[in-house]
Formats: sequence, C-alpha cells, structure tokens
Amino acid sequence: MTRPYIPTRAADPHGLIWCKTRPRHLAGGGDPRRITQTLRAAGWHNLSDPDFPHVVLASPDRRHSLVLEPQPGPYGRWWHIRGQHEQRSCYSEFGANTPVEILGALTDALLEPVPEHTEDVWSQLTAAGWRYQRDEHGNEDASHPDGHLHLRRFNDEALGSHWLVEATTERHERVWTGWLEDRVPAHLLAAFAKALASDEPVQRARADVPRLHLVTQEERGPQAEQLAAEHAARLKAVRAAARKSRRAAAQSTPAVPAAASAPRPAARR
Repeated sequence: MTRPYIPTRAADPHGLIWCKTRPRHLAGGGDPRRITQTLRAAGWHNLSDPDFPHVVLASPDRRHSLVLEPQPGPYGRWWHIRGQHEQRSCYSEFGANTPVEILGALTDALLEPVPEHTEDVWSQLTAAGWRYQRDEHGNEDASHPDGHLHLRRFNDEALGSHWLVEATTERHERVWTGWLEDRVPAHLLAAFAKALASDEPVQRARADVPRLHLVTQEERGPQAEQLAAEHAARLKAVRAAARKSRRAAAQSTPAVPAAASAPRPAARR
C-alpha cells in the first residue's frame, strides 16, 4: 500500500524558507534530529514506546541515556540526560527552546574520548566577552554581552552544587533554561560552554523562533537540499567513527584462551 502524505514537521527541512538566525541562543530549539539521529548513528539504542510521545535512547553500554519528552507549560523540561562517569552518576535537563546546536555540543562530547586537557568554562566565556563575577559564597555567574543569556554555578552544600543556564527576554521572561548537576564531567561542561560562547548563526525557518523581535533573520545561506546533505554527511561521519571505535575496542580486548580439555579417564581393563 502506498503511504499517504500526512503533513508533519518530520518532513523538514524541505518546503520551508531557511534563514541565518542570530543570536543562536534565542533562535529556538530547531530540529531535534540533530541530536537524536546523531546518537543513533553512533550506535545508541532506541528504547522508545511508539505509542507515547517521547524518544528514549541508551548508549550501547547502557551507561548513558537521553529522553526527549514534551512537557506542558512554557517552562517544561523536555530534554533529560543521565550518565555514569567513573562510578558517579550525573543528570542534566533542558527546556524545549534550548537550541539543538548548543545542547548537541554536549551530547556530541559523549561520543568522543575524554580529552587529556579540558578548557576552563569561565575562561572560554570571558574570552568571548562575557562578564564574570563571583560572590562571597562562592557562587559564580557569567553574562552574555547582550544580557539575554546567563550561566551560573551555585555552590550549595545543602542542596548540592549545580549549574543553571538561562536565556531570557529584556523583561527577564524565560525563553529556555537548563540545569546540570555539578557532577557532570568537566569536558562535557567545557563543550557546552564553547557552544554557548559561539556567535555562529543557526538556520531556522522564517519566523519560527520563540521571540521574533529578539533575533535577526537573513534569507540567505544553506537551504533545504544543502541542509539535508550536511545532516546526512554528519551522520555518515558519526557512523564511521563509531565503527572505528568498535574495531579499536575489539582489537584491544585480550583473547580469552580456550579452556583446556579435561583429561580423559583411563580406560578400564
């Protein structure tokens, strides 16, 4: 039977006019497949219930998981990431309007080996012109030059130290928020901070942003065919890297010697 045509956002990026959108942190969520298909290309397992509106993915070793689950209300946390790092669990969550290019930097880092050197979060932000301050309680705060984006680390011994990232309007209304446990590994935080500090535009459909007056959109740059080709190339590269990693892991695993045959009992005479 021929599949009927049913209009859905899953048909993106075709049929829309795409615009370079700045600043990226106010551009809205974008296409979640930037994250979900990348993880699946890396070998993550799809554990979703097809009859429930969510996506549930787990890493091949089951140490990490991602849940994309729509929540009602403007402040609902849609993205949930859990992981195990050196016998420690960690958790983070993000709102629906978190740009996938920013959150994807964190999930991409889950697929890479832990680097020998990790850049300091605050140094990356201040190098990009962010204003940094620290209070007498050890709480730290960095603000984007436009005043709409903040990253804070709360040093709370009672409730546990944690990170809060928040994008707001000029009236301090939330556009999106993210919350991360302080136990999130430093290299993941550094990758996330680097994406926060980037001033590269992102592609969004015309007027498909949370607050149109807070962004500028230019009708130029890559359109549907090029965007689809770039995404396909990304997935191809991720699959190749995953295969290479699996081969390296298999070669480094020592072969288990075959069990010695048990001596046969002597024949009775």
